[in-house]
Amino acid sequence: MIQAKEILIVDDEVGIRELLSEILQDEGYRVSLAENATAARAYRMRQQPALVLLDIWMPDTDGVTLLREWAAAGQLTMPVVMMSGHGTIETAVEATKIGAVDFLEKPVGLQKLLGAVSRALKAASAREPQRVSLAALGSGAAVREIERQLEQLLAVRKPVLILGEPGTGHEAAARALHVPTTPWVALANGQRLVANPLALLEEAREGMLYCAEIGHYSKAEQKGLAFLLPKLERAGVGLVSMSAEPLGNLAAEGKFDAALLSALAVGAVLLPPLRARRDDIPALIDRFWCAATGESRLTVQTSAAPLEPASINALAAAYWPGNLDHLQGVITNLALNAGGITPEHVKRLLGEAAGPAGAIAPEITARFFELPLREAREAFERIYFEQLLGREQSNMSKVAEQAGLERTHLYRKLKQLNIRFSRRGDDSAP
Repeated sequence: MIQAKEILIVDDEVGIRELLSEILQDEGYRVSLAENATAARAYRMRQQPALVLLDIWMPDTDGVTLLREWAAAGQLTMPVVMMSGHGTIETAVEATKIGAVDFLEKPVGLQKLLGAVSRALKAASAREPQRVSLAALGSGAAVREIERQLEQLLAVRKPVLILGEPGTGHEAAARALHVPTTPWVALANGQRLVANPLALLEEAREGMLYCAEIGHYSKAEQKGLAFLLPKLERAGVGLVSMSAEPLGNLAAEGKFDAALLSALAVGAVLLPPLRARRDDIPALIDRFWCAATGESRLTVQTSAAPLEPASINALAAAYWPGNLDHLQGVITNLALNAGGITPEHVKRLLGEAAGPAGAIAPEITARFFELPLREAREAFERIYFEQLLGREQSNMSKVAEQAGLERTHLYRKLKQLNIRFSRRGDDSAP
C-alpha cells in the first residue's frame, strides 16, 4: 500500500487547524498539527513532512522567522505554503525569497487550498530524483548499473529505449520506471499510434506510455510514434519503448526509421543476458522456486523435491538463451515434477537450455564483424566457452576435451575471458 503524504499544519487558531485538517484528510492526506512555532520546530527536528501549511502571525514566533530558521539550519527541505489573514505583498515576497512556494489568504477557500497543496507537492516530487529498483531482475553489479543509467535518464526526462535479448526483463524494467497512482498505458502493438495518437497521449497524461517490441512496428506505426515524441513533455508523459530485435540492423535494412532510432537512441539502455551475470542466478532460482512451490527457501521440504546444491550449480552454469523467462519456465517445470527431481531430469532440461551443438549465439550479428580482429576473436572465444560450459554442465574435463585444451590452459583461458565457472567434485583443479 502506498503511504499517504503527511502535511503539517501550523496555526495558533484551533478552528482553522481543525477545518484544514478535515479537508485534507478527506482528500487522503495524513495530517499533523502544531499550535505554534515552538511545536512546529520540535516536530521538524523529529521528522520531515511532505508539506507545511504555515501561518504568518503567531504569538511566540512569526511564520516568516520560523521559515528563515529552517532555511538557515538546512531544514527547509520540504515545500512550505504561507497563510495569513492580514498579510501584505511585501511579507509574501519576503517569504518567497526565503523559500516559501505559495501564499494563501485567510479565510482559505477549499479549491484554493487543494490547488496550492497539489501544486506544491507536484513541484517537490519533480525535483526529487526518482529511484529505480530492478530487484525483479537481480541485485548484482550489472543490474545496479542499469538502475543508475535509468535514474539518470529519468532525471533529464528523456524517452527510454530498453534493448536486450528476449526474456531479459524489458517490461519489468519499464514498470520500475512508472510512478504509482499515475496512468500506465501499455501498447502490445502500434495500431493505436496510427488510429489516434493524440488520444493516446491524453490517456497517458502525467503518466507513462509503454511501447512493446517497436522493432515489429510498421512504417505507419513508426511514423505515429515519431509524431508523439515532441509532444510528450507538454503532456507530462514518460515514454518507455523496448525491442528484443537489433534495431540498428533493421534500420540498415530499411525496415526501421533511422531518424526515429536516432531520437530514441539517446535514452537507450541494454539489459545484459543472464549468462553475463551468473551471480544473480542462484537468488533468481530461489525466487522462482518459491513462487512455484509457495515455500520460503530452497532447502525447505515441499511436496516437490527440493533443489540440491549440485542442481543449483548446474542451473547457474547453463547458457539460458531465453534468459529470465527460460529460467523461470525450467524452475517451474522442476517444482511441478511430483515424482522427484532426478539428475537425469535436470540434465535433460539443461540440454534443452544449452541449445543444439554448433548453434550460433545471438551475439554474433552484423555488428560482430565490425570489431577489430583482436576484439572479435576475444568475443568469439567468450561465446564459444560459455556455450560449451552450458552444454557440458561445467564438467571441466569434458569442456577441456571438447576444446582440445589441457585443463591448466582451459582454466587460464576462462580467467582471461573473465568467465565464471564452477569446479565439479569429480573434476578438481590441477
